Amino acid sequence: MSKPSLHYMVTMPDGTVPPTAGFTTSYETVNLTEHVGQVVDHPTPCKHKWYDESSFSYFRTYTQRGVGEVLERSSEWAVQWPVRLWIVEPLGETGNWGGRHYPYWVLTHRLRVVEETDISRAFGPRGDKVLSLIQQQLPELAGQWASEWAADPEGTRARYDAWLTGSVQPKHAQWWVDAKARSARREAAISQARELACTTAEQAAAAVLDDQDAVSHIRRRAWYLAAAEMFNDLLRRYDFQREVLAILRGSGLDTNAPALAGV
Repeated sequence: MSKPSLHYMVTMPDGTVPPTAGFTTSYETVNLTEHVGQVVDHPTPCKHKWYDESSFSYFRTYTQRGVGEVLERSSEWAVQWPVRLWIVEPLGETGNWGGRHYPYWVLTHRLRVVEETDISRAFGPRGDKVLSLIQQQLPELAGQWASEWAADPEGTRARYDAWLTGSVQPKHAQWWVDAKARSARREAAISQARELACTTAEQAAAAVLDDQDAVSHIRRRAWYLAAAEMFNDLLRRYDFQREVLAILRGSGLDTNAPALAGV
């Protein structure tokens, strides 16, 4: 007997499935919390498979290889974090918009709701560490970075300026992150991590530091640190990649650390 083909879906915090595309105030949906272990038929299946983009026309599921993209359309749904992640089994006829464009999509009108799972899976194999960094560590870290800046504005700015203008710049390091995100199918994951990290750091830093430019630098540092955590296992193969990781982690930015002189 073959194993079921397990996929992932994201829902709103109350367990309801978001609309297919665009935000609408009125559409018939399904609440997955009410159907765990059950088969669910789509309430308003599209007639023109699978290109009907009316308010709610199919279930959009993601393969295990593409779970890092499960958050890719959340901005269209006007869904606010936190969201919930579910393991489901598509049943019957399935399709997508063409495998070349969205190979990780599996669209269906019927599925089995297997179970809810940890949202950290959407951030890749290191997802639990990424969320721990953002939710538990970054508020304190960003507060410390802001306190250092307030205590020594000139010295701290000099370190950040050196970090931003070194031979391997954070922007160059970000290119490596973006490339790894595409190859690992985690572009939506890194986008969500960036938003969460930046917002968390900005709030913590602004509570300590009345300098918007400095707060902006701390936001950027938090985003790169989250990226380093997410792709730590994919950026350690070569010396240059390890150098990229050091830049993402903010090497040389802490108090008493030497400035990054052309690193």
